[in-house]
Order: sequence, then C-alpha cells, then structure tokens
Amino acid sequence: MRIALISDIHGNLAALQAVLRTLDREQVDRLVCLGDVAAMGPQPREALARLRGLAAALVMGNADAELLDPAAMIAAAQTDDARRFADMTQWAANQLDDADRAFIASFQPTVDVPLPNGQRLLCCHGSPRGFDDVIVAATPDEEIDGMVGNVGNVGNLGNVSVAARREVDVIAGGHTHIRMLRAWRGREIVNPGSVGLAYRFFPDGSVRVPAWAEFAIVAATDEGTVEIALRRVPYDQEATVRAMHERGMPHAAWWSEDWR
Repeated sequence: MRIALISDIHGNLAALQAVLRTLDREQVDRLVCLGDVAAMGPQPREALARLRGLAAALVMGNADAELLDPAAMIAAAQTDDARRFADMTQWAANQLDDADRAFIASFQPTVDVPLPNGQRLLCCHGSPRGFDDVIVAATPDEEIDGMVGNVGNVGNLGNVSVAARREVDVIAGGHTHIRMLRAWRGREIVNPGSVGLAYRFFPDGSVRVPAWAEFAIVAATDEGTVEIALRRVPYDQEATVRAMHERGMPHAAWWSEDWR
C-alpha cells in the first residue's frame, strides 16, 4: 500500500500540478493532504478545485480555518508582517464562493489511515491536538506526548471493536514547511514539507523559497514494514510569481522578494 502525503500548498497551482504529475507516475493507492491548501498564494480557487477533483482525504490546517474567518486574523494582527498576511488571507477569502467554503469546512481535524498488518497512519496538520502545534526535529519527546495525548493507544478509537483496535505507528503532519522524519516513542513522525511554500535556510539566517515542491510517500507492506520517502520535484516558480502580480494579490512585490 502506497500513500502520498502532501501539505501546505498555499494557493500555488504550478507546484501542486508538478507534484500530482509525479504522483500519477508513482501509482499511489491513496492521497492525503495535511492542510493549508489555498491561502497565501495567487491561485486559491484553482488549488481547491484541483483537490476537489481528486479522491483525497483532507486535513484542516490553520490557514484553511483562517480563510473561513479572516476577520479574526485581521483583528489579531499586531505587526506589519501579520497585517500583510491578514490582507493576503482576506484577499484569498474574497475569491471563494459558497461551494469553496463548504469544501474547506469539510476538512477533518485528523485523518486515520489503516495500514496493512494492522498498523495505522494518523494524519494531522500541526499535531493531533491542534493545527497550531509545532513539531520539529528538536522538539522534546515530552512535549510531543502532550500533543499526541491518547491517540496513540488502543483506547482512543471509540466504538471500533477491541479486536480491530491498533496503536498509531506513523504520525504525519505539516505546518512547519520543513520536511522531517524522526522517531518518537517507538513510532515515526513524518513531515512531507511544503508543496507550494518550501523553505530553504542559509548560514546567514536568511530564508528563501526554492523552486521545488515537496511531498512524501509512505509504503507499507503486508509483512508490516513501513518505508517513508521524502521527495522533491521542480516546478515553474516564475509562473507563480507572475500570477501574484497578474491576479492583483496584495503585497505581491513584498511577498515575492524571497522567491528568486
């Protein structure tokens, strides 16, 4: 069984299309999007429409929730950068129609994927506790304990029969835009990185948005082995930057400065 994990598309249609073309060749069995589909990019409706046409499971991200209530983000903005982000989110929200909003509202807090041999993949955005949580390579195990809570044990599957209950073997989340694979309490935590807004860090402390899109593939066998591959593919970044300006996206010049 092969599951593709994508996350943090952020309205970047060119990057999403590049990933989906690659996944067509990979012949995956299931696609899970870990959230943040439309906001902060020039093609919010197009990104939503592309996902709506797929048989994908969708997790609610913080930026998805903000699209449904941009006024709260505007009210909370205290810095110049935060106000710019709020402006871009309000602009994206204004592009959406009722069907788009209903689609976003259907996204789930978590998605539970059964794997062969009785294993489980639990998909979230920040953590199983909430989409604003941050898990990185250096996050102490004890902090992750609080974010995961009881979802990793057999007693958290409600009315599922005792015989069918299994512990979580892999937790997948996004949010940080930094791809990661780490161990936690005998399990694996994977972050596929970002489709539309990947980060590249430099020694001087600067951050750039590279011209590649990130995703992951989880391959699970009937024998119980699980392999996780972190992947990158190039895309036409200039097309995305042009779209920022052509679509009248607020603060396009400022936002695109780090995209070269």
